Formats: sequence, C-alpha cells, structure tokens
Amino acid sequence: MAQSAKRVVLASRPVGEPKASDFRFEDYTLPTPGEGQVLLRTVWLSLDPYMRGRMSEGPSYAAPVPIGGVMEGGTVCEVIASNNPSFAKGDIVLAHTGWQTHALSDGRGLRKIDAKLGPVSTAVGVLGMPGMTAYTGLLEIGKPQPGETVVVAAASGAVGSAVGQIAKIKGARAVGIAGGKEKCDYVKRELGFDDCLDHRDPNLAAKLKEACPKGIDVYFENVGGAVFEAVFPLLNAFARIPVCGLIAQYNDTEAKVPKWASSMMVSVLRKRLTIRGFIVSDFAARHADFLRDMSAWLREGKVKHREFITEGLDSAPGAFMGLLKGANFGKQLVRVGPDRA
Repeated sequence: MAQSAKRVVLASRPVGEPKASDFRFEDYTLPTPGEGQVLLRTVWLSLDPYMRGRMSEGPSYAAPVPIGGVMEGGTVCEVIASNNPSFAKGDIVLAHTGWQTHALSDGRGLRKIDAKLGPVSTAVGVLGMPGMTAYTGLLEIGKPQPGETVVVAAASGAVGSAVGQIAKIKGARAVGIAGGKEKCDYVKRELGFDDCLDHRDPNLAAKLKEACPKGIDVYFENVGGAVFEAVFPLLNAFARIPVCGLIAQYNDTEAKVPKWASSMMVSVLRKRLTIRGFIVSDFAARHADFLRDMSAWLREGKVKHREFITEGLDSAPGAFMGLLKGANFGKQLVRVGPDRA
C-alpha cells in the first residue's frame, strides 16, 4: 500500500493579513526517487517573515508562490532513500523544500549539516539564514565601531537577537526594541543588551531618546512603521541603516507615502546617512566566515538563542500568522517529524 505524504499549498493570495483560508492542506502519495534523486523527510520547517511577500503577486526580488504551489520555506531534512552517490540514507541536510512532509531532490542546493556545530535545528536559525542575515547585514553595512550605539528592531526575534549580541561582541552599545515586557526583559537579562524598549509604549520616542543619549550610529531595520519614525530623528551624522525587513508594512493593501518622506530625504542628505536594503544572498561569499565565527560564539556562550516550536505540519499556517503579529518568542520553527539527530 502506497504511503501518504502531506503538503500545504497557497490557496489564494491574501488581502491584508493572511487568513486560514489562504492555505490548503493536500495529501499525496509518497514519491519514489529516480536516478540521481533522493527522497527527503522534513524534520524542521523554518517560518520567516519574508514568506508573506512570496504570497503576493507584486514585483519583488523573487518569484511569488503560484496558486496551488507548495508554500516556500527552508527545511532540515533526513535522507530516507537515495539514488544519488553524494548522499546516503540517514544524512541530515539543509534544504529549501517548503511546507511538506516529504520531497524529492536531485541533490542540487542540498548541504549536509554538521551536527557537531550545534543541534540540527540551528541550521535554519542562528547558524542558518537568520543568523547570517544578522551577521552580514550588521558587519557589512552597519559596520559598528567600539563605543557606538546600535539600535535593533524586533530584538527578541531570530535576526534581531543575533544583531544585538554581535554588536556587543564588536564593542558597541546595543539597544533593542521588542514587543512587551517579557521580551524586553529577555533581551536585557539573557542576551545582554544594554537596554530594550517596548514598541507598544506610547512614549517610545521619548524613552528611546533617553536610552540613546549620544544618538544612534547604526539602526538595524526589521520593522518599519512607527518604530522607524521614533528612531529616525535620533540618527547621528554618517549613521548606517541596514534594511532587512519591514514587517509592520507587509500586510498593507496599498502603498503609503508618509507626509514626512520629503523631510526625511533632507535629513539623509544633511546627515549623510547610508540606507541600504539587502538580501542575505548578496553576501553568499561570507558564508564560511559566518559559520566559523557564529559557531565559535555559540560554543563560547557569547551568543544565545531561543527557539519557538510548534508541533506538526498542521500547525504551520497558524504559527505563520502568529509570527506576523509577533506571537513568537525567538526563532519560529515547526517540528514536522522526529529529530533523530
């Protein structure tokens, strides 16, 4: 009797916030690997804010998920059958097979995971795309110097938490912005940031000014919206702003040009600001440096991380919708199947 597998496909393009009906679960027959192929069993599925963009049809740096297509996502998988000499049954690999329990691959794009560096789940977290996003965005664009002030939005998340800790390693002051007292306490007490402010506080702008008495030299942008508005007046001359994400605006249904946009450009000129958007693949050549440094910092206890795990593929849509609202506390993962590593 043929074994059954499961996948989550895009049923409709969201208008505003994604809803449960935008996703559809499908059962399918477990495929058999052909010549040169491997059959993968998904162990860990990474959920990340960029996936909201893949659900829309507008112009972007990557093609959207087609209607009826498997939702995109990074995965940690176990090879359960192989006709490819480069991979053996039992290998644990980093893949990009999306929201499904099983997938076929010809081996291209797969990378074996070294379990000695840390739990295999970290390959889609602090030792994976989120960690490398923090590392390259901060060091290549932000370029923090000892004594400077680095402000990080979404500071308790997978990217933001790493940004602030790397800033501290480089001798800078780290000020986080997060959602709620519990997250702010974690950022200060567990991660070692110098301060952390609640983005829900109506007095955020005033408290940020108090927390950054010498202004802001680097602002790592993950959020946009009201947080950016609080940060911008405090930027020092020659400040650097790596723009990684704008989660506060992902569900907007129409483009909005703020009234202060023209005055912002005056400040960009007057203060000689550097504002640069980036995608982690822009810095692919730095991957070996990242893995060397981040794995060492983890071993030495200089970088800490937290995982926010839901169980089973069925939980993925709800977990993703929660992620966009800040419901997660740390790196959002779905445990799709047993982690035998």
